[in-house]
Amino acid sequence: MSVFHVEPRFVTRGDVRLAVFEQGNPDGETLVLVHGWPDTHDLWRHVVPHLAETFRIVSYDTRGAGASSAPAAVSAYTLPELARDLFAVIDAVSPDTPVHVLAHDWGAVEAWEAVCEPGAGERIASYTSISGPNLDHLGAWMRRRLARRSPAGPLAQAVASSYTVLFQIPVVGTLPFRLGLSRIWPTFLRLFDRMDPALVHPAPTLRADMITGLKRYRANIRPRLRAPRERRTEIPVQLLVGRRDRAVRPVGYEDTGRWVPNLRRRELDAGHWSPISHAEDVARHTAAFVGDLGRGSAADAAGGDSA
Repeated sequence: MSVFHVEPRFVTRGDVRLAVFEQGNPDGETLVLVHGWPDTHDLWRHVVPHLAETFRIVSYDTRGAGASSAPAAVSAYTLPELARDLFAVIDAVSPDTPVHVLAHDWGAVEAWEAVCEPGAGERIASYTSISGPNLDHLGAWMRRRLARRSPAGPLAQAVASSYTVLFQIPVVGTLPFRLGLSRIWPTFLRLFDRMDPALVHPAPTLRADMITGLKRYRANIRPRLRAPRERRTEIPVQLLVGRRDRAVRPVGYEDTGRWVPNLRRRELDAGHWSPISHAEDVARHTAAFVGDLGRGSAADAAGGDSA
């Protein structure tokens, strides 16, 4: 089973149309999947078969990717705008019941923005984050470590993220993608992530998605790291951390518990693109997290009745 063959519906928010794909168990709890850069909803094609019997699964192409609209302005890709897209999808597919969210890379960064919004718990029941930090948390952690003269962790993340500096330079940042990186993307992931290239299925829109997606870097990284906001959430959050992630170093999540009291952390022997390389592990941990939350709620209810 693959979301690749599912026909989309469209959710409209302002001038943006978001392509939304639904499959799985129509009677199950709703699980919304959010991809990152430079992917589309099809990032989840290896994860979905492990979850489809249990969950009603909704995925979508984020703005600037796949079949969704691609606004021209960099300002259209700020985190508040991207979080509102997620809320628009949630409101369209599950207007009365909170959903569970599983997100990767920039999709995870966007979902962090959403779960830290006031009232988010009325629409999101849980959040599993893969390889995408809350940029405000990351900025505050880096400042704290540097103030304590403990620069090793921030320096490790800075080195890992050095490519993002190039991505933020207009024209220059797009050159690798205009010159053909999209044509060798499976080979690149084999070298970067030690991944079987046969698992990689580039979208036909990959080149355009790569270039447009760089606007996320330009719109958000410098403002959020330079002036991190105080961002907290009471929503249960699970971190799936790739021990071999060369883009988002595990140490960067060191302080997450300061802002997220209901936090679970699981580590994978994986690189950055674990939804492709370790799909079964991603699905297993996601299902277990949601299941444990449900059992906890049932136990609380039973305890309350007995009292």
